Amino acid sequence: MLTLGIDTATRVCSVAVCNNNKILGSLEVNVGLTHSEGLVPQLETLLKLARVEKKQLELIAVSRGPGSFTGLRIGMATAEAMAYALELPLAAVDTLEAIAYNLPVAGVRLVPVLDAQKGNLYVGSYRWEKDHLTEIEPVRIAAARDLAAQLQAGEEPAILMGECHRVPGTENCDQVTLAPESARLPRGSSVAILGASQYVPRGDIHAYFGMDPFYIRRSEAEKLWEKRHPEGQ
Repeated sequence: MLTLGIDTATRVCSVAVCNNNKILGSLEVNVGLTHSEGLVPQLETLLKLARVEKKQLELIAVSRGPGSFTGLRIGMATAEAMAYALELPLAAVDTLEAIAYNLPVAGVRLVPVLDAQKGNLYVGSYRWEKDHLTEIEPVRIAAARDLAAQLQAGEEPAILMGECHRVPGTENCDQVTLAPESARLPRGSSVAILGASQYVPRGDIHAYFGMDPFYIRRSEAEKLWEKRHPEGQ
């Protein structure tokens, strides 16, 4: 299945086009541009370099979070607009699962983390079993200062992925190692491959539209609105 993958959950904007498990093209940009500025030109460049026309695409897969509130909205809105214009089905992929998919290593716990603000982290926990990535625990929010100790107390070695630099104390943990930097952050190719493998046709392709991002927590804007409008709660 020829799939376009989009990930804008972090400051990295990553897009890829894959044919099943084969990566035809991938672009990652991590230079501080806002995704609203760079995403569409990046998609156009990707398809041109991969020699894939939009009409050839069969599926669009997008990272749904957790991650940056603004980044997720931009990525999902762009994916929905393209899917609508091209009359293509749409698949949503969990961001932390897509990060863990970057590193197919058996016998360890893969722990992708992303910044959840105010000293907290979004934390996932996955394990490869043969050729299948399995979620060990549901995605949660944990205090960054406590995560290293929690992982050290685990029964199996752990590999930290994602925004590892936000986890203090890991340098003293013999149970915890850091993934190579090239595998730490989201990749559009992992989103595309996972999206294609998880996609189940439902007849009406538009049934996938209106997907909600996987935020876990409320945004600061939502909290402020509720504070100012208590009658609406």
